[in-house]
Amino acid sequence: DVAMGRRRGTVAAALAVLAAAPLAIPGAAAQDFRLPVLVPLTGFVALEGTSQRNGALLAAGQIGDVSLKPEVLDTQSTPEAAVTAWERAMGGALPLAAVGPILGTQMLALLPLAKERGVPLLTISGTARLGDLGNPWFFRFFPSDATVKVAHARYVVEKLGARRPAVIYQSTAYGQSGREQLARTFAELKAPPVIEESISPSVNDLTPAILRAKNADADVIVLHLHAASTVLAIRQARQLLPGLPIVAGSAMHQPATAALLEPAELKGVCAETAASPISAANGPMRAFLDSYRSAYKSEPDAFAAAQFDAVGMLGKVIAEQRAAGRPVTPQAVRDRLATESYQGVVTTYKSDGKGNMAHEAEIVCYDGTDRVPKQVERYKIH
Repeated sequence: DVAMGRRRGTVAAALAVLAAAPLAIPGAAAQDFRLPVLVPLTGFVALEGTSQRNGALLAAGQIGDVSLKPEVLDTQSTPEAAVTAWERAMGGALPLAAVGPILGTQMLALLPLAKERGVPLLTISGTARLGDLGNPWFFRFFPSDATVKVAHARYVVEKLGARRPAVIYQSTAYGQSGREQLARTFAELKAPPVIEESISPSVNDLTPAILRAKNADADVIVLHLHAASTVLAIRQARQLLPGLPIVAGSAMHQPATAALLEPAELKGVCAETAASPISAANGPMRAFLDSYRSAYKSEPDAFAAAQFDAVGMLGKVIAEQRAAGRPVTPQAVRDRLATESYQGVVTTYKSDGKGNMAHEAEIVCYDGTDRVPKQVERYKIH
């Protein structure tokens, strides 16, 4: 009858689908692997944390040989919140690795826990001290302050010819780390800062610091601030010192940061970074730019690109381990991350023995006509 015919047709269709589908072989690509993504989505580094999350999710969705299942947890802006997120992430089956937050104080709190549980932490936090702790579970895919701040200071002195820098830095661990490396490199270059100003993320008026730079007869303003403070500093500097060059930290290269300033305010502003995806015209970085725009309807930055590469390397390591018929464990993943190299969209990554995977930095500058910077210098720091 008609009903029986319909049932037979349904069964036949189901069998056809099963016949066309690959068999679920144990250890094959159908296996899912948890990937906790611990990033600050609220608080004063929310812009940076959002980029980090987006890069991780984009990479997880593009890996063909391995099924990574991201689990996003907001670490907010305190070490305590990061620890809480970590404990939640470690519930159930132990993940092969986790994405660690960009905020240095949070990474300092999580690294002992990662070592205790034996889980690799993949981060883009720039705080130099993280690589000096000797933690074998730490992997940084963004150049540390020991790399980018050297490039930062060298550009100021060697390319701009400035000899009297005024350094304005954040009071956070990130800011203090950058300030220490800037001071060291400026001293080596015989151009010590005329002033060094520490700024809390909660400060919403940087006029006093800008005026002190003016009174000290600074010939360049050097910023090492998070995104919100960077915007304030540039806007107020352009009002008080319109012709003075500004060379900012990596927060400035972010399209989300530049969007808060007028193109005219950006004239004469440069920034250190690992890369500038929105400046890419072709190649792998352009492909990354296009896929990011398609996925998020926004512009990517170097934080997103570096975290994209970190998860991409993780996927490659897992796939190769399985293809060789070897156990896929956190320890095995750690060992391969520590010894292998990986060609990402930003750079070639290779651990220096301390978990620092990226060793290049670039300087980008704005010409005042739009919000897309141009690469002007690239440095490889050993």
